[in-house]
Amino acid sequence: MALEATDSNFEELVLQSDKPVIVDFWAEWCGPCRMVGPIVEEIGNDYEGKAITTKLDVDSNPGVTQKYGIRNIPTILFFKNGEVVDKQVGAVPKSTLASKLDALL
Repeated sequence: MALEATDSNFEELVLQSDKPVIVDFWAEWCGPCRMVGPIVEEIGNDYEGKAITTKLDVDSNPGVTQKYGIRNIPTILFFKNGEVVDKQVGAVPKSTLASKLDALL
């Protein structure tokens, strides 16, 4: 299950995590985001206990969105030890995201 990341909990949830974290930057009005959303949820279930999966609504959380220069959505950032280590922009198959996450485990 994907957790909801926000401007207020981002540091605790993502940057201080001892596991790799996926952050899905999305918005309600974004068609491709609705395609990626269920894939992110599946990955959250598949990697439960090994990685953390989060979703961040760009319209409700401008602070984090601006900090990481998110201009296009969906954008998925991969964090490890509080640092961005990989990035995926646009809708992609589950296998693409899973292989990027596997590289961090």
